[in-house]
Amino acid sequence: MDLDTLRRTLLQRLESDRRFGLTHLPKPQGAFDLSFLRDVGEGLESDEAGAAVSVAARNVAIAPQPVATPSSAGLFDLPAAVVPVGENIAPPNTERSEASRADRVSTLKVLSERVAGCVRCGELAATRTQTVFGVGNPEAAIFFLGEAPGADEDRIGEPFVGRAGQLLDKIIGACRLTRDDIYIGNILKCRPPGNRNPAPIEAANCREYLSAQIATVDPDYIVCWGRVAAENLLGTKEAIGKLRKRFFTYGRAKVAVTYHPSYLLRNPPAKKDVWDDMKWLFRDMGVDLDAGRKGEAGDRERG
Repeated sequence: MDLDTLRRTLLQRLESDRRFGLTHLPKPQGAFDLSFLRDVGEGLESDEAGAAVSVAARNVAIAPQPVATPSSAGLFDLPAAVVPVGENIAPPNTERSEASRADRVSTLKVLSERVAGCVRCGELAATRTQTVFGVGNPEAAIFFLGEAPGADEDRIGEPFVGRAGQLLDKIIGACRLTRDDIYIGNILKCRPPGNRNPAPIEAANCREYLSAQIATVDPDYIVCWGRVAAENLLGTKEAIGKLRKRFFTYGRAKVAVTYHPSYLLRNPPAKKDVWDDMKWLFRDMGVDLDAGRKGEAGDRERG
């Protein structure tokens, strides 16, 4: 897809959003455009450039479908179709991208560099140590989505590395995976001062990067860790307790919602709920997380 075609596609999407009640876009503190797509092609061989631009451009193609209700707050209220899988028409792009690993790596690198120089949110740009883009497998089937970097993430430059991140690592391990098997990102790429929740304008300013990031990885499943991630990705105000064990759609991905690891640190009994959510999620993937654990328990008893 060339840039002219991409621009036409984007304009068509904006017109569609307008018909669904979108009246304005929050004005970012800085340029809000897709010019980074041009950067993808520069410095690459022509064949690689075309493929990489195609991967990045898919954030328009699988962008979330707007909820068919009027909105007074603009794009921030229309990020995804908040409907259980099976109760909506088939999501777009039901087949996974055939982009190579090298193409995905190249696109994510360009996006990361773009994020590193972003100054759309003046306060965040002035107070951050560095941006925190995302880590993991660029071809991951599972995308873990958090809310924003904390102090440890801001210092190290990687999402989920503090106490909550250490707990997340244990959850990942219990699911028989490692960080290298999944992709991890956040709604915001900069730490809000005092670890406050992201402001709507900040999430809107960062949405272009998140959409392109998800489109590039093109996961089968997205897990929203906590209310902030669910609210921003799905456009819902429902409590986590009501969102658990329900699949939502974002593009072709199934989206699950569970409690944030930091909540589990404050409320340890909720760890059981999250483990139940993981077992429910993995059953949909055809994996019984209890099977191995039962076998290990039997081995310990026999030993």
